[in-house]
Amino acid sequence: MALQAGMRQAALALGFKPAQRLRYIELPLAWPMILAGIKTSAVINVGMATIAALVGAGGLGDRIVQGLAVNDTALLVAGALRAALLAMLVQWVFEIVEWQNAPWRRSVRVR
Repeated sequence: MALQAGMRQAALALGFKPAQRLRYIELPLAWPMILAGIKTSAVINVGMATIAALVGAGGLGDRIVQGLAVNDTALLVAGALRAALLAMLVQWVFEIVEWQNAPWRRSVRVR
């Protein structure tokens, strides 16, 4: 927290304009939290697409609901695995994006 406050004060001391301070200081500091929120909502959306089948909206949970209706464990597990793999794939994609945008991987040049 002290580092962030120090960076903001340094930007003010260097005479950064508000747009420069936003681009070079505020957004890079906030980016990990912004990306974490987007990642969480994307994984939750996969779960909601699975639950949508319970109200007749189709989606990833069709096989799960069909498996429950006919008491077919193999069909139920096939649907659950598909939904779980998609959720993990979404998670892994965002992990790669976070890794690519890690602070130690980028260099900031002020113009």
